[in-house]
Amino acid sequence: MATHHFEPSVYYTAIGAHEAVLHIDSGDTVVTTTVDAGGVDAAGEQVTPGGNPQTGPFYINGAEPGDTLAVHFDRLVPNRGTGRTSTTIAAHVLDPEYVASGLPENGRGDWEIDLDQWTATLISPETKLGKLTLPLEPMTGCFGIAPPRGQAISTATSSTHGGNMDYRGFCEGVTVYLPVFVEGALFHIGDGHAVQGDGEIVGTGIEISFDVEFTVNLIKGKSINWPRAVNDDYILTAGNARPLDQAVQHATTEMVRWLNALGLDGNAPHILLGQCVEYDLGNVYDPAYTMVCKVKKSILQDIGLDLDPLIR
Repeated sequence: MATHHFEPSVYYTAIGAHEAVLHIDSGDTVVTTTVDAGGVDAAGEQVTPGGNPQTGPFYINGAEPGDTLAVHFDRLVPNRGTGRTSTTIAAHVLDPEYVASGLPENGRGDWEIDLDQWTATLISPETKLGKLTLPLEPMTGCFGIAPPRGQAISTATSSTHGGNMDYRGFCEGVTVYLPVFVEGALFHIGDGHAVQGDGEIVGTGIEISFDVEFTVNLIKGKSINWPRAVNDDYILTAGNARPLDQAVQHATTEMVRWLNALGLDGNAPHILLGQCVEYDLGNVYDPAYTMVCKVKKSILQDIGLDLDPLIR
């Protein structure tokens, strides 16, 4: 179990089987950085074209199709004092009649990031919000591993491999699970947000570069269909698709599969989810939407399920 300090010099705006920037073993930790969605680094310099540039990919030795890669987000921290947002809700999130009446012009919002006070404060434009100040809730909007069939999928969207899911629950302390499709898995990460509301409905969070630390663990011979995650309180599954009901279907089906693997068969997972399921909206801006299906760990423990390990 080694810790690797990696300084990126190349970034990708599609997640695919690119040449690996670093080979690591299961159990290893990587300490690195990401640029923001526009390709701007910690010094405020544009170092690569925009479009959610990803740091990586990282090759995990021994990973093969049919395995599952677990990635624990040890640290996700903004590393500069400014962030930016868009300023107008996407037209497809609003009623057509309201859109036809005229939307405010979309522009750029500038935010001051105070890492000591752990806040983001709106600097411009001037609105009735004044100097709106919000607590930081850092999360990574885009991460994933190389998809199947030789694809390279734009970081503007998402699928079974992960991608641009923009779910605010993908934050520090969470472990995510991804299905492995290619040798080495090839893990990418980027698109840090200092703060973001559910759905990323203006097309951005507070976009900012990050200091990142993550630890990988390879689960051999155990396959999943869609991204999964665990945090202190929940198990979660993510479905990525459009229209939104298809994303709900993927996420719910993956949760049923997970509950089957934990020992619930027949009607049991259906009855449980019918009364206990919770849904979070990940992304409704990008080409594929994201819906997250989640169940409290405490409920599963109360009915006697063994949650260690959660991936079977």
